[in-house]
Amino acid sequence: MCTPRQVITRPNSNPSSRTRLGFFAFALILAGSLIIVSPDHAQQPSQPPPPPPPAAGAQQQNPVPTGPQGPGGGYAIQRDVNLVVLHASVINERGQFVPGLKQDAFKVLEDKAEQKISVFRQEDVPVSVGLVIDNSGSMRDKRLQVNAAALTFVKTSNPQDEAFVVNFNDDYYLDTIHDFTNDLTEMKDALERIDARGSTALYDAVIGSLDHLKKGVKDKKVLLVVTDGVDNASRRTLENAVQEAQRSDALIYAIGLFSDEDLKHNRGETKKARHALTTMASATGGLSFFPENVDDTESICAQIARDIRNQYTLAYYPTNAARDGTFRAVQVDIAPQRGLGKLSVRTRAGYYAHAATPTRASGN
Repeated sequence: MCTPRQVITRPNSNPSSRTRLGFFAFALILAGSLIIVSPDHAQQPSQPPPPPPPAAGAQQQNPVPTGPQGPGGGYAIQRDVNLVVLHASVINERGQFVPGLKQDAFKVLEDKAEQKISVFRQEDVPVSVGLVIDNSGSMRDKRLQVNAAALTFVKTSNPQDEAFVVNFNDDYYLDTIHDFTNDLTEMKDALERIDARGSTALYDAVIGSLDHLKKGVKDKKVLLVVTDGVDNASRRTLENAVQEAQRSDALIYAIGLFSDEDLKHNRGETKKARHALTTMASATGGLSFFPENVDDTESICAQIARDIRNQYTLAYYPTNAARDGTFRAVQVDIAPQRGLGKLSVRTRAGYYAHAATPTRASGN
């Protein structure tokens, strides 16, 4: 795991309103298997080796009661370290959300073993969300439309959401005054801090934003990433970014703005960029979009906001309660429902179990 360093001010800017997110030199990520399960519309990433078999003999903890109120009102999940929470979208053949399903319609599998669902809800719960916007040189002519789309996303979302804005090029900066805010003016000001130049450190920006997202007080965490290029400046890798996302439980939604010129003259780089965005989104239960026109970004942001607000929440205590730090593949199936046609369910591909804290022997 990398160790975040203290937030410092962006050079040549107002220290009260623009701060830099960064990291010290990082340690190697713990080896873990990376399993990507793509939704139907996404590109299929390469399949890595399966995770190691589950440990045996661990005892399951008793369920933790669920409370009716969270920060700012609404349902909250009282978690302990063993509770696994999944946010699932159910879609019919016409691409419409399917509300009103009962718990017995769902089956949850972890490493192919069925799990008992302990928490089941479909509610429009507030979220902690990070808007992670490409500020590299190639985005100069696109930022006005992207900024308008990001504000549409905020306006269409739950009014109790809390958000922050990170602008990134070859580095990444927290540009909201506060760690989180629901003030539209503050977010608008942060989005308008356009300094379109430099390269694209997408993976570093995602990892830094996931770390900042931990400060959020809402149960549900989301990143919305908008970029128009392949990562060419990060110290970290795509695999690092996916692993950090799966450790954080956050959903990632991604919008790739690739022009006809990119598709014609930079096909290899564009394919690599699309693969990266699709991989991060599908691994976490989010979605990736690749509009033909930047003007379509606004309607896509509204669609993403609706997706977040129409999800089911399922939580369970895994039968494999070993705290061994391994990756656990997760699958959610849905039984056929009379009169609803073929249904599909989308959620994250898995999670990393917590690792046991070593005990230090006491001496005399």
